[in-house]
Amino acid sequence: MSTPSATTQPNLAHWNERVDLAATFRWTARLNMHEAVANHFSLAVNDDGSQFLMNPNQMHFSRIKASDMLLLDANDPNTMDRPGAPDETAWGLHGSIHRLCPQARCVMHVHSIHATVLASLADSTLPPIDQNSAIFFRRHVVDEEYGGLAFESEGQRCAGLLTDPKIKVMIMGNHGVLVIGDTVADTFNRLYYFERAAETYIRALQTGQKLRVLSDEVAEKVAQELEDYPDQSERHLAELKAILDGENDPYAN
Repeated sequence: MSTPSATTQPNLAHWNERVDLAATFRWTARLNMHEAVANHFSLAVNDDGSQFLMNPNQMHFSRIKASDMLLLDANDPNTMDRPGAPDETAWGLHGSIHRLCPQARCVMHVHSIHATVLASLADSTLPPIDQNSAIFFRRHVVDEEYGGLAFESEGQRCAGLLTDPKIKVMIMGNHGVLVIGDTVADTFNRLYYFERAAETYIRALQTGQKLRVLSDEVAEKVAQELEDYPDQSERHLAELKAILDGENDPYAN
């Protein structure tokens, strides 16, 4: 199913992590939350977070397999000079975050439609108007200083916005969204629910009606309850992998 035999993949380290990442790439494409051959996910695989897996340069999410992942070192200054180097903006953004933010074990960055609409508003904060949006109450930051493609200097600037351990989502003004977490499952679950929350908010704004905003007390209570909800992210990813496996999808190759 999701684990190859030793004869098919004998030398690839961090195999289970590769499989988990590959499943989320495939599912992100199915949800139409990807963008052409852009956008990137990464996962730290050593203690200080400096070594990480990431998708190869300009490969469509729907085709990425576990064996395709790049294994990179955020502290290697020669990374972009090597054959098979990652996308330069992916290196600038994800490399900077893994180098400077060790708590960001997994990093997922997309230009999904509703999150990007939110990022395009003059006020890009997400108010707690329902259970999903309450997940992110006081747990997101808005980057209001977009300065162009995320090369090294832009990536370092973005990493500086993630120093608060409570912040798990960065709404990248005029750009998209970046989500961090402890594991692939944790981060993908958060990314999924943020896009759902952003869609609800955008659609609510389209009605032109006054919004029913939760109180700070209730919003914080809901956020904490969902943070403590047992095994949801793990079960979410396990179910997605089960669907892919049932379809004989080659993501785990």
